Amino acid sequence: MARIRVPLNNFVYGEISASLTSRIDAPVYNQSGQSVKNVFIRSEGGIINRPGTKRLFNFSQTYDSSVQQQIRLEPFVFSSDEKYIVAFSVGQLDIFRVNTDGTYNSKSATITTDTDGDNLPFTATNLTQFTFAQQGDFMFIAHNDFMPLELVRTGLTSFEVRVFSFDTSVDGNKVLQPYYNFQAASVTITPSHTSGNSRTLTTSAAYFVSGMVGSSILVNNTQCTITSVTSSTVAVVNILGTIETNLDFDSLNTTEGSNKVRVIMPDHGLGSGISVTIAGAGALGGINNGNMNGTRTVSKIIDVNTFEYTAGGSASATATGGGTPTISSTAATTDWYEQSYSSYRGFPAAITFHENRLWFGGTPSQPSGLWASASGEFFNFDVGDGEDFDGLDLEVSVGVTNFIRHLFSNRDLQVFANQAEFFIPSFQDAPVTARNAKISEQTPIGSSFVRPVSLDGATLFVQATGSAVREYVFSDTEGAYITNMASILSSHLISNPVQVATVKGSLNRPGAYAFYLMDNGELTTFYSIRAEQRAGWTRWTTEGTFHSVCAVDESLFCVSARDDGSGSTKFFLEQFDKNLNMDFSNTFSGTAGVFSTSGHFNNGAVVDVVDGTEYLGSFTVANNEIDTSLVKESTQAQIGYKFVPELKTMPLDANVPGGPLTGRPRKITNVVLDLNETLSISVNGTNMIIRNVTFDPSSPRQAFTGKKEFRTLGYSKDPTVTISQIAPLNMQLNGMVVEVAFQ
Repeated sequence: MARIRVPLNNFVYGEISASLTSRIDAPVYNQSGQSVKNVFIRSEGGIINRPGTKRLFNFSQTYDSSVQQQIRLEPFVFSSDEKYIVAFSVGQLDIFRVNTDGTYNSKSATITTDTDGDNLPFTATNLTQFTFAQQGDFMFIAHNDFMPLELVRTGLTSFEVRVFSFDTSVDGNKVLQPYYNFQAASVTITPSHTSGNSRTLTTSAAYFVSGMVGSSILVNNTQCTITSVTSSTVAVVNILGTIETNLDFDSLNTTEGSNKVRVIMPDHGLGSGISVTIAGAGALGGINNGNMNGTRTVSKIIDVNTFEYTAGGSASATATGGGTPTISSTAATTDWYEQSYSSYRGFPAAITFHENRLWFGGTPSQPSGLWASASGEFFNFDVGDGEDFDGLDLEVSVGVTNFIRHLFSNRDLQVFANQAEFFIPSFQDAPVTARNAKISEQTPIGSSFVRPVSLDGATLFVQATGSAVREYVFSDTEGAYITNMASILSSHLISNPVQVATVKGSLNRPGAYAFYLMDNGELTTFYSIRAEQRAGWTRWTTEGTFHSVCAVDESLFCVSARDDGSGSTKFFLEQFDKNLNMDFSNTFSGTAGVFSTSGHFNNGAVVDVVDGTEYLGSFTVANNEIDTSLVKESTQAQIGYKFVPELKTMPLDANVPGGPLTGRPRKITNVVLDLNETLSISVNGTNMIIRNVTFDPSSPRQAFTGKKEFRTLGYSKDPTVTISQIAPLNMQLNGMVVEVAFQ
């Protein structure tokens, strides 16, 4: 019987699709597995069992299996020693403080209303869709359903929620917010007066609806707040200031011997015989300022940008000047806009900070809209005259309506929509301004509602279909952004991701990791070292399901949905802890093997117990305690729910003289494992707890490092090696060599 030895010296590609079981020609084949579960892929290529979780807090929300996510965790990091977890739920925020070392401290606050006394607008639907951006004491939260919110840290353990409020002009007459002309270009608006309250605005075509009450209309750059809607063409408004137009400098012209003053006023919308009020004009061509200003009659329309009015006297010279006068009129005009964000028009879905500006993107009425605050003024979105420091009002215009879902600040401002990806380039020697801002379409993929994240030099985003995770990365070769499918080898693991968190080397494990929460309650972990072109996926399961995931710096937290022995599913805040090998666990002190579990487990819970390096077995909680005295009279133990790590190789195959072994009966004769600090491991169902004792058999087990040989039996056309463990103890596998015998 011939034999070959197959080295499996790393598992950097993680768990791959069963569709690859015939690709023995590919390097990935012997560097991956059919199942790679509840382990980390180490940067060196081996695997180590994942950390367990520590039970921290029991949420009061009632579990509903029909709701995808009822609690969503997100980080709030003010500084290295002032860090928090924010738990969003329907109509509520719970805030937990995290210690400097990344461990849990305590619950700090619960908030159910904003500072105006209104209920928080979080629902079961928008809980998985809102976006946020945090800087300093402020976290801004955005969704199409509500005006952006500000979660504000007001003290070490105190927070409040405010509704985002735009700055106002110096005179208080204009809110510095985005505006848009939703009407057709030919539709005019006519004010009944140029100032005052309870005035009317009349449109030349149907426009107003009752849902606009409270919104503002900008007429000739003057804000008019709608107080009621009389009909589809008439609204009652309060006018803040005076409806007037500021002319450009020296826009007036006189002609010697004539009392007609020519005015350059772009898109004036006036008609012959209309009365206008001129104010602030200086003397010109021999006509004093008294005869230049006042209520005057339009005598002639030259073109859409020029008209003449009759002054109070005739000019003695032809001249150009007049300073910077204003013109007010109740004439119909096409120069009017409606505020972009309102209960009727909807609110922005995306938000981020980029180049010292706050950016918003995508409302229901302007799905491709993109807005930026004035530089350094996060509450001022006035576009002004388009100066470099003014706000920006842009639109993704590529012929297809794209609903912007995410804005992400990286080397450029990256824009993720439902059908494509875009970017606004940054410049080395200049900021993004109205003069140089350019939106470029890059790839026609589309993004889901899961927030993009940065990992190992790329931006990861979930494809709109929920079936793939992609890398959005700039290619110097292409001179553009490209999207590589990061999950191409492990597509079966991607099941409509709900949330993602990233860490860049934590839990005593080197490497960068992204943790995707799937709709089936599993965490799918992506590992990447781009410089060495290594990346792979694993999946994590637990007793119950994972419900939310969050990273605060390098500490990883989750919400689990599990039964604590009460017979019902509850929500718990937990932290992944490298010192724990079980979930929902903690270290307990007891007497002679009796441990009180009150406040942690309920009666009826079946738990596992570990004393140091000894696995004592499974026990059932009764009378709020467990008793291990028949096994060992322990005084301190870890108690929790164990999880099972697993590595199942691809079918052991090879090319031999005469062709590959594929489909031929063969057997695995032995497996040599390269282990490091391992206490428990099994090969193909043979569970072995490793003991390394020199003298006293009762002394604690010593972790094993070195080569360990296992022998197996049985023939198969697809022989595999399954590595697992029965005891929740340390396990690290660096690699293995498998001997395969065949005829």
